[in-house]
Amino acid sequence: MSAYHVPVMLKECLDGLNIKPDGIYVDVTFGGGGHSRAILERLSTGKLYGFDQDADAKAESKLIDSKNFTFIDANFRNIKQYLRLFGVKKVDGILADLGISSHQIDTPERGFSTRFDAELDMRMNQSAQVSARDIVNEYSVDQLHKILGMYGEIQNARTAAQAIYTARLNKSIDTINDLKTVLQKFAPRGKENKYFAQVFQALRIEVNEEMAVLEEFLQQTPEVLAHGGRLVVMSYHSLEDRLVKNFIRSGKFSGEVEKDLFGNDLKPLEAVNRKAIEASEAEVQQNPRARSAKLRIAESLK
Repeated sequence: MSAYHVPVMLKECLDGLNIKPDGIYVDVTFGGGGHSRAILERLSTGKLYGFDQDADAKAESKLIDSKNFTFIDANFRNIKQYLRLFGVKKVDGILADLGISSHQIDTPERGFSTRFDAELDMRMNQSAQVSARDIVNEYSVDQLHKILGMYGEIQNARTAAQAIYTARLNKSIDTINDLKTVLQKFAPRGKENKYFAQVFQALRIEVNEEMAVLEEFLQQTPEVLAHGGRLVVMSYHSLEDRLVKNFIRSGKFSGEVEKDLFGNDLKPLEAVNRKAIEASEAEVQQNPRARSAKLRIAESLK
């Protein structure tokens, strides 16, 4: 297994995909290739397509020497379009491991981690135009308030937004430590690490348009999955999990199920597991990142 990123709930993800040796599968978050390598081990004549927009992930993909594997250097918000380019209309399973990889967190210059000082970056696609530094220095107080409250779920989002705005009037906020210094006095005592993690989560989601990407991706999955095909999604915070849960339940993000004239549910997917699957205590001990993971599995009804 690559040291790049330890896959969370690997067995549960593989079981959820219900892999057929001759099936067609998609890993939309290739990362370090941990899940992809394990899927490939279960294929004979089947195919696996791996998506990622991160240059480091692309380099990692080149270490996989298999005729069954194709790497697609793209954002998975365009899953249907790119699969069509490769002549694929229907697949037997789609895996999405949302969030950031251990490698991205542990590479200081990427600016994802509160543990290191580096320029505020947080771009998963390193050629993208907008970085966390741009957001911190250019967004209005109202925009900052919105993302810190909605995506970071911090209690004093308005106060933090105003503090950022006021501080940058004197000097631009360029680095991780610059931002932490500005917000230090607003972090709850004894919970500073959690507070900064929430602030960074908010910025990362905004930089990478993560909620919009997830919505666009989910809306395409019923068209891409073959009848009986599996959708396996692992999320790491409540905002993502809510979207996934509602979409699986109803085919909509509101969660309301439409019915036909006979009272039958009109929805493209059926949940395989009623409740989200969580990592075992043993796995959490070995890989703390697994603590917040929630895994949902659905089967295509179309």
